[in-house]
Amino acid sequence: MRKIAGGLAAAVLVTGCAGAPGVRGTASPTASPTATATATTPSPSPTAEALPLEQTYERVIAQVLPSIVQINTKAGLGSGVVYDDKGHIVTNAHVVGEATTMEVTLATGGGSRSAKLVESFPAGDLAVIKVDDARGLRPATFADSSKLRVGQLVLAMGNPLGLSGSVTNGIVSATGRTVSEPQGEGSPGATIASAVQTSAAINPGNSGGALVDMAGHVIGIPTLAATNPSLGGGAAPGIGFAIPSNTATDIAAQIVEHGRVVNSHRAALGITGSTVIGEDGQPAGVGVRSVQSNGGAAKAGIREGDIIVSVAGKQIPTIADLTETLTEYKPGDKVEIEFVRDGASQKVTVTLTELQAG
Repeated sequence: MRKIAGGLAAAVLVTGCAGAPGVRGTASPTASPTATATATTPSPSPTAEALPLEQTYERVIAQVLPSIVQINTKAGLGSGVVYDDKGHIVTNAHVVGEATTMEVTLATGGGSRSAKLVESFPAGDLAVIKVDDARGLRPATFADSSKLRVGQLVLAMGNPLGLSGSVTNGIVSATGRTVSEPQGEGSPGATIASAVQTSAAINPGNSGGALVDMAGHVIGIPTLAATNPSLGGGAAPGIGFAIPSNTATDIAAQIVEHGRVVNSHRAALGITGSTVIGEDGQPAGVGVRSVQSNGGAAKAGIREGDIIVSVAGKQIPTIADLTETLTEYKPGDKVEIEFVRDGASQKVTVTLTELQAG
C-alpha cells in the first residue's frame, strides 16, 4: 500500500506542476519591446454537461456501489456483493480462504462490521459470509446471465489493491468460457464453467466484487485475470473472467437456505488426482490418488495408482484438463475413460456422479 500511495502522490504532483490549459501571458501588438505583458483573466467556463454514456455510468455507479463491500481477513482483502437485507454477502472462496471471521466495510464508507463465514464452496470459488450488523445494507439486483450478449457495456466494481470503491469499464468479450484457477496457497484451484470474459480491468482485490450491466444489475462476480507467460506471468491486459450471476445466485441461495451446497449441478468422476509428468518431462495424464466409495470411478473399477489419459477420446494430460472436460457433462452422463495400469492401457465406461461441495 505504501508503494501505491507513493505512486498516486507522484502523479498528483506531476499534474500540479503543469500550467493550467488556456491561461497564457499575452502582449499588445502595438506595445514597445520594453512594455510589460499583462495576463488576461480567463472567463469562467460553465461545467461541461455529462454525455449520455457518462450519465449512464454515473447512474449505475450510484445505484450499485452501495452494494459493494470490502472484506478484510488476516491473510488479505477482497470484495463482496450484498446478497440480501439479512446481512448475507456473496464473494469468492479464495477471498475468504481459511478465515471464519472477517471485517467488512462498505464502499461508500463508514466503520467496519464484523462478519462470519456461513459456508464456502471452493470447487466453484464461491462463498457466503454474514455481517452481524445488517443495518443500512443495500442488496444488489442480479441479472439473468444466460441473456448476456457479447459487446454489452459493463462496469467492474470492487476494491483493487485496497482502493475502496473503484470502478473500471469494458465490455462482455465472450460468454461460456471454461477457465481454471492455479491451485496454491489461498487459491482453491477451482474450474469455472460458463465464465463471462470481460475487457474491464480486474486486479487483485477486485475478486468477489460485481460485474454490472448498464441496467445496474450484477451479471457476474469478477474472479480472475488471464496471465501471459511472455510477460513473466503478469496479467494479460483486457482479459478477465467472472462467475456468471446465475451460478453465483444459485450457490448463494443454497448456502443461505441450507447452510451448504446441496446441488452443485456439476459432474464428477469420483476421484482425487494430480498431474503426472512423463519421462520426457511433459504432462502425461492424471494420477489417481484416491477413489470415492460408491462414486462413478469406483463402480467402474478405477483404482488408486491408475493414470487417466483420456475422456471420451479426448487426451487429458493434466488435472486442469480433466476438470475442464468434466464441465461439459452432467451428473448421470456415461463417458468412456481410458487409463493406464501397470503399463497397460484399459478403457471403462463411467457413470458420472455429482460434484460434492466438500
